[in-house]
Formats: sequence, structure tokens, C-alpha cells
Amino acid sequence: MIARVAWLLARPGTAGLAASMLPVTAFAIVTALLLTVTGGAQSFWTWTDDTAVTYQALAVVALALLVVPLASLGGAAARLSARRRDDRLSTLRLLGATPATVSALAVLESAVLALAGAVIGVGVYFALVPLIALIPFRGDALGVAGVLLPWQVLVGVPIGVTLLAIVSAVLGLRQVVISPLGVRTRQEAPRLHWLRLAIGVVVIAVAFLLMSALQVAGSALVILAMLALAFGGAVAVLNLIGPWVIRLVAQGQAKRAKTPTRLLSARAVLESPKAAWRQVSGVAMTSFMAVFAGTGVAVVGSFGEAADAASLELFGDIRTGILITVIASFLMVACSVGVNQAAGILDRGELYRSLGMLGMPTETMDAARRRAVMSPLRITALGSAVTAAVVMLPLTGVTLIVAPLSLVVIAGVLAAGIGVVWIGLLATRRMLARAAAEAAATA
Repeated sequence: MIARVAWLLARPGTAGLAASMLPVTAFAIVTALLLTVTGGAQSFWTWTDDTAVTYQALAVVALALLVVPLASLGGAAARLSARRRDDRLSTLRLLGATPATVSALAVLESAVLALAGAVIGVGVYFALVPLIALIPFRGDALGVAGVLLPWQVLVGVPIGVTLLAIVSAVLGLRQVVISPLGVRTRQEAPRLHWLRLAIGVVVIAVAFLLMSALQVAGSALVILAMLALAFGGAVAVLNLIGPWVIRLVAQGQAKRAKTPTRLLSARAVLESPKAAWRQVSGVAMTSFMAVFAGTGVAVVGSFGEAADAASLELFGDIRTGILITVIASFLMVACSVGVNQAAGILDRGELYRSLGMLGMPTETMDAARRRAVMSPLRITALGSAVTAAVVMLPLTGVTLIVAPLSLVVIAGVLAAGIGVVWIGLLATRRMLARAAAEAAATA
């Protein structure tokens, strides 16, 4: 019975097949990138010579900068089209379905979509393995044997991604079960407590202290653990602070709005600050990455040609690692932006149709959508860069962070990240026009 109802609910509705394909695509991207990053870093742990610890420390930093955002993207993937799912499940709840039935339907749908995407992601990873194997470190290519993950990891990652989707579905069902009418009519906006900011400040302070204590750390294992906690914690806490800051700014913009575009964009952010944060969270991670990359390039450049052959080889590998990390970050941003913006249009399809029936031009809707993304984006990019600078300060000092070469790299990476978001807005404009066109066709 539950399987039959789940099949009926999974059939394409007004949003079409895209509403189901978006979560599958997102889970495939998360799985493929996670396996690719892990596979590329695992070969560093097979080295045991004197410089191995340096490579391993850099690998830990890169993993912390990428794996945490990937986990965040996985959580966002689990929530894609969540409003559509919650609307349908709340309707069933109002028609008399029991909480157990609603929970089973949500878990089943989320698990199937996540597992399908994860399996596709494993296939994409296998297709990328020959390319990753060509990357040179220490004068030699990593090789297929060095980047190919064991079968336990290839099985465990899809299972973990599926469990992440299930947990997200269960946590998201609380409002559907308690107040199905409120969910269906969208009466309550999400609440964000100021404790998010307090926790974020504490975590950043701890990361600063950990980086300050690196020089007195004992074993290499302790150093690696401290690096992972400092960078991973700082990146993770951005997801905690970001929605609260965006909501605070949007409240002020809504009060001062003097045009329909400004009011509509501010209200769109206030409707769901977490969804607005997901639209720009990829650039937050890239902004954090920009400071790390700029500082790393400045460190390498400061030694010039005076270093010996071994040091030059290490500096060359650092440049390669920075380039790979930045490219992986941009791939993550591009995927996150495209999927989340498309999902945002699908989730707000009913709103756009209603605005179209009221006579609002599509250009006004698109301008409001762009402002609802670009306005939080500026705050996000600046705040993330400042956070990264605070964490890096004990390790590099102010001189390297504000060095001309570092600033050029930071500015270039930030500009590219913002450009990716802008391209995503342009690419999804046609979807918005289609949603508005449906209103004109039914009028």
C-alpha cells in the first residue's frame, strides 16, 4: 500500500520530471566529488619519508576545505524540492493519513532518490579515475592504483549518502506531522535564533587558538588533527552563521524597500533564509578557499628561485594542490548554484504563476530573483573571506595575507565565484519564463 502511494506521488506533476531529477543529480554530484577528492588524497598516506608529513598536512587542509562543503551540499540535496514533498505529505495528513504512513513515504522517496544518485555518482567517479591518475606529485603521476578506492569505500559512501537523505527527511517531517495545515498554507516562516552567531564566534575563536598552538604541538598526528579541526570547524560554522546574517540583512531591506523588486527580493529571502543561504553557500566556501589559495601562492612566491631542488619540487606540488583544490571548489559551486537555483524556481512555481496572473512582468520577477541572490552573495563573500583571514592569521601573519600576489589571487577567485552564480542565474532564467508563461496560458 505504501509503495503504491509512493509511486503515485513520485509521478511528475506540474513541475515535471525535473522535480525528481534535481535531487538525483545533486546526490550524484556529491558522491562523485566526494569519492574523487578522497581518492586523490589517499595516495599521500602511503608515503613515509621526511616530507610525507608536509604533504599529509596539506592534504588534510584540502580535505577539510572540500569535504565539509560537500557534506553541506549533500544536506542541501536531501532538502531539494522539500517544499513540494512537504506540501503533498501534509495534504495526505489532512486527508487522514497516519504519522507513520507519512514518515514511511518520506523516507522511501528520499532513500530511493539518494541511492539512485549515489550509484550514478560512483559511475562518474570511475570515469574520472584515469584523469586523476595523471596528476603529478613528487615528479610522478599518482597512477590508477594510487587513486582507486577500495570496494569498502565505494559501497560505504553511497550508503552514507542514502542515510544522510533519510535523516534529513525524518527531521523535516516534524512540522508536517504536528501542523500539516500550517505547512500546506505556508503560514510560518523558519525561525533562526541568535545563538547561531554566538556558537559561530566560539568555534572561530577555538580555530584561531588551534592554529596559534600548532608551533608547540608535539607529534605529527596531533598537528594533522588540529589542522583538520581548525579548518573543518571554521568552514562548517559558516553554514550556521550564514542564514542568520542573511535574515537580519533582509529584514532591514524589507523595511526600507521602495520598489516592488526590492520588496519581493527581501520577502523571498525572509520566506526561507536557509534556502537563500543554499543559493550562495558555494561562494562562501570558495571565498574561504580564496584566502587559503592566495596565502599559499604568496608563501611559495616569497621563496623565489633561492630554494634548493627539493624545496622547489615541494613548492611546485603546493601550487598543483592549490590549483586542484580551487578547481574542485568551483565544480562544487557550479553544481550547487545550478541545482539550487533550478530547485528554487520549481519550489516557487506557484508563486510565479500567481504573480503572472496578477500582471507582474517576467522581467520584474527575474530582477527580484537576481537581487534575492546577489544581495546575500556580497555579504557572504566578504564575511567568509574575513573568517578565513582570522583562522589563517596565526599561521601566516598579516603580511602574507595582504601581500599583492595573495590579494590578486583572492580577488580573482572571488570574481570567478560570483561570475559562476551570475551565469547560473542567466541559465535558469528560461525556467522562470516558463513558469510565468503557464500563468498566461491558464488565464
